[in-house]
Amino acid sequence: MKTIRATERLTLRTITLDDAPFYLTLINDPSFIQNIGDRGERTIEQARDSMSRRMLASMAEHGYAMYLVELHDGTPIGMCGLVRRPTLDCTDLGYAYLPAYWGQGYAVEAARAVLDHAHRDIGLTRLLAIAYPANAGSIAVLNRLGFVFERYTHLDENDPGTNVYSRTLP
Repeated sequence: MKTIRATERLTLRTITLDDAPFYLTLINDPSFIQNIGDRGERTIEQARDSMSRRMLASMAEHGYAMYLVELHDGTPIGMCGLVRRPTLDCTDLGYAYLPAYWGQGYAVEAARAVLDHAHRDIGLTRLLAIAYPANAGSIAVLNRLGFVFERYTHLDENDPGTNVYSRTLP
């Protein structure tokens, strides 16, 4: 486990397989399923497998992934980080939080830390971000972070339609 950034209220760190119970709770929250999608993972074993294939593999291949976002007391509240999707032309910012932590500025605070990490530590000069058109909360976060609407697309044959936003770093 490695700390990526610490902010005034949050710590962002790499995810470990020990975080599977939190990950499973997050991805099965109704808001996650509605705004991001149903991953169909219902057991700790499925969560660990997914974390290995997605986040741990991304760290090994790209040097970045989704990070666990915790309050300074160690309470996990969500994830925020960088994703390399084969259907997009560059890395994108991703995030998801448990609803109990919405509306308190945590998403913007963590995302700003990830943007700084992407630029200073990884050397990225541009990022994308995606959001379903009906996800007003996520779109508001992206607007506050300086992302601008770029296009509407379908990421795969099952995608009902996704807005793509972009931002130049820093």
